[in-house]
Amino acid sequence: MAQTEYIVIRAQEDGVNVIGLTRGNDTKFHHTEKLDKGEVMIAQFTEHTSAIKIRGKAEIHSEHGMVESESRK
Repeated sequence: MAQTEYIVIRAQEDGVNVIGLTRGNDTKFHHTEKLDKGEVMIAQFTEHTSAIKIRGKAEIHSEHGMVESESRK
């Protein structure tokens, strides 16, 4: 069984959206979550999830390092 990568998302403002996108010929949204300031979500890339889109100010930690997304405002 292949290991899958996890990412940690920490919201730095209320209303951060985390959107899972599918694999396959047509990329589609398959899951959304809304995080408020200080909330943390651990997400995983799977056979169904090929990308994760984050809207709003958040820290994103992965095995590749940390990056910050910018506020939507």
